[in-house]
Amino acid sequence: MSPGPAADSAFRTGMLTAVLVGLSAIGGLYWIGMFSPAIAGYALVLVFPLYLVVAASVLSVWLGYGADATDLRPVYREG
Repeated sequence: MSPGPAADSAFRTGMLTAVLVGLSAIGGLYWIGMFSPAIAGYALVLVFPLYLVVAASVLSVWLGYGADATDLRPVYREG
């Protein structure tokens, strides 16, 4: 059973929120002087994408998108 359109909308909203929070945090820390330009660039290029992967993983499990080996079905070619 798939999670449905409400879960799709919640995932999209959650990811947009995660992007806004992450970019706001990096920008805010840079603006108040806690991050140098080099550290802010490092955070944007290396840390921010990892943060988004973790956020997507947490949201997908929470919303019921998680699949394991019991959900797999064999695939056959028609031919």
